[in-house]
Amino acid sequence: MKVKVCLIQDSPIFFDKEETLAKMERLVAHYSSQGCELIVFPESFIPGYPRGFSFGAVVGSRTNEGRALYTQYYKNSIDLQSDDLKRLKQMSAQHNAYLVIGITEKEDSSSTLYCSMIYLSPTKGLMATHRKIKPTGTERLIWHEAQGDSLVACDTKIGKLGGLICWENYMPLARMSMYRKGVEIYIAPTADARDEWTATMKHIALEGRCFVLGCNQYFTRSMYPEAYQPLVKDLPEDCCRGGSIIVSPLGQVIAGPLYDEAGALIAELDLDEVTNSKLDFDVIGHYSRDDIFQYDAVGQPAIIKENEL
Repeated sequence: MKVKVCLIQDSPIFFDKEETLAKMERLVAHYSSQGCELIVFPESFIPGYPRGFSFGAVVGSRTNEGRALYTQYYKNSIDLQSDDLKRLKQMSAQHNAYLVIGITEKEDSSSTLYCSMIYLSPTKGLMATHRKIKPTGTERLIWHEAQGDSLVACDTKIGKLGGLICWENYMPLARMSMYRKGVEIYIAPTADARDEWTATMKHIALEGRCFVLGCNQYFTRSMYPEAYQPLVKDLPEDCCRGGSIIVSPLGQVIAGPLYDEAGALIAELDLDEVTNSKLDFDVIGHYSRDDIFQYDAVGQPAIIKENEL
C-alpha cells in the first residue's frame, strides 16, 4: 500500500487560536488537493510553542505578569470537549485527509495544560490523543505530565500510526512502546531544530524499521507579535530553523531536512518497505530476545482500531 504524506513546516498565528485554525484550514485544503492523505503539523502548532518565555518564574517566586501570560496561553489552547474539536473534525472530513496535529490542550476542570498530539480520521473523527509524558526542562512549568495510558497508536486505512513528541523520542522504553504495537508510520512533532535531530530521526527509523516523519515549525523572533517582543529580545532571529524530515525504514532520508524557510515536505510511502526492512532486523520480532529481556505491560500503548470506532 502506498500513502502520500505531507509535513507542514510553518508558523502559527502566535497565541491566536482562531487565526491559527483559519491558517490550518487553508493549508489542509491546499495540500489535500494535491492528493496528500496524511497531513502532520508540528508540536504545539496551536497556539504556538512559547520559545523564550519564562512566564515570570524563577525558583521561589512567580510574577503577576507571568501568571497573566499563562492565562492568555490557556485561553488560546485547544479544549477537546468544545467546538474546537468539532472544527478540527470538520477540517479532516471536508478535505478527506488524516490529520496529526500538535496542540497545547487544556482541561477546563483543572486549568491544566498538556502538550498533545491528536489523531483525526476523515470518517471517524478523533481517534486518539497522546499527551507528552515528560515535558523537557522549563516546559514542566506550563505542561503537566501524562500517564502511561497516553501512549497510543492508531490502526487506520493508511497504516499503523503512532509516535512521540520532541524529546520523548530520547526515552528508549517510550520508543519501544510504539514499536511493540507495530507502528509503520512513526510521527515525531518537535520544537528541536538542531542538526543533531536528523540523526535521532534516522536512528528511530533504523531501530523501529518504520517510516519516521519529523515535523517542526519554522519561526523567527520577528514573527512574535509586538506585545511579546520584550520577552524574547535575547533570542536569535532564527530561533527555530525547522529541520522537518522524512526517513525510510532503512534510515535513508526521503525528503528534507528542510531548513530556514516555511514550506512542506511531501512523499509517497510504500508500506511494503516496512516488511522488507525486517528481513535482517526486527526489534519486536526475531531480534527481540524476549527470553532475556522482559517488558512490563504497564504503560503499553493502546491500539485504537479505526474500523471499530
